Amino acid sequence: MDSTAEPSAHRTAEPAGWERLAPGVVRRRLPGWDETIGAVAGEHGVLVIDTGATLADGAMIRREVTALFGRRPTHVVLTHPHFDHVLGTAAFAGCEVYAAVGMADLLRRERDDLREDAQRHGVPGDTAAEATDLLVIPHHEVSGELVVDLGGRRVLLANVGPGHTGHDLAVLVPGTPEVVFCGDLVEESGEPQAGPDAIPARWPAALDRLLALGGEDARYVPGHGAVVDAAFVRAQRDELAGTPGGGPPAAGDR
Repeated sequence: MDSTAEPSAHRTAEPAGWERLAPGVVRRRLPGWDETIGAVAGEHGVLVIDTGATLADGAMIRREVTALFGRRPTHVVLTHPHFDHVLGTAAFAGCEVYAAVGMADLLRRERDDLREDAQRHGVPGDTAAEATDLLVIPHHEVSGELVVDLGGRRVLLANVGPGHTGHDLAVLVPGTPEVVFCGDLVEESGEPQAGPDAIPARWPAALDRLLALGGEDARYVPGHGAVVDAAFVRAQRDELAGTPGGGPPAAGDR
């Protein structure tokens, strides 16, 4: 196992469902809402990107990431404040939690709305209530860019929004290839979803910033769906801008 903490050859029962994107960089698509979970390992730290829709999701993610890399997660990044990406965070006790600036106040203010949104999408009431009661407020907010040092690997957090929401945070993992976790600024398994907190007029510019961050050769990991390339992100950007022949994002609230 090298400094990027590849899954160990000595482990006989690696958890299924994880896709390796680069050395020490993995992701999984969860069942249900098809949300992406990412994980990045350095020599001393393990960073998890988004935490699922329930505490059970979060516990499963923490357990499987620990099995993959041989140590527990140390950092959590929340790409945006929707229930299917944040409600598992309380399962990551002891981790430093990062989000875009303003998200901490939003989660404090809209805890009940988050619970109702989860229930509306099919999360059982008791399960949603438990997760929102224990909701973790981010410890660190990113207004521009912030580097997180995992030991032998530095990961860049970039506030590239607004777009899908008013609080969109992307994660760039340098390497060969570079990997960009996009949150729901990019979606592959369906049309981009625009809920009441979306800012469609500014979404194309957010994707321009995302493309500038990763460049032409990066692997772009959407919040829902398969990994894509820069050409896909650019085409989605043009559709959101209405050129050529595109239009606004699909109505939704995921």
